[in-house]
Amino acid sequence: HVQLVESGGGSAQAGGSPRLTCVLTESHNVDYCMGWYRQTTGKEREEVAVTDADGETTYADSVKGRFALSQDNAENTLYLQMNSLKPEDTAMYYCAATGYYTNLPLTPSTFGSWGQGTQVTVS
Repeated sequence: HVQLVESGGGSAQAGGSPRLTCVLTESHNVDYCMGWYRQTTGKEREEVAVTDADGETTYADSVKGRFALSQDNAENTLYLQMNSLKPEDTAMYYCAATGYYTNLPLTPSTFGSWGQGTQVTVS
């Protein structure tokens, strides 16, 4: 499995625009499905934004229009630009990836590689 390392979390003000970064520690196939999930204590992991092997991207309704997923294949990096943050965006954010060629919809079980998570706290 490819290893994923997230960064960019921390405390943020409501309305802020931090960017999360996920670096893959080895070169990956551009057909990888990748994305971001988030989780709060006592709740199931929630899909935030994912992109499939054909480059189709989907966003959770709660972040649609505020968050943007992008990737730099040359740098083996996935980004989540978070805009207009709300307190309800507070969560541990996880980067995920899989080398399987598959299409939307995706579920957490699709992904074989997960990062350790980066906490985002919005106040």
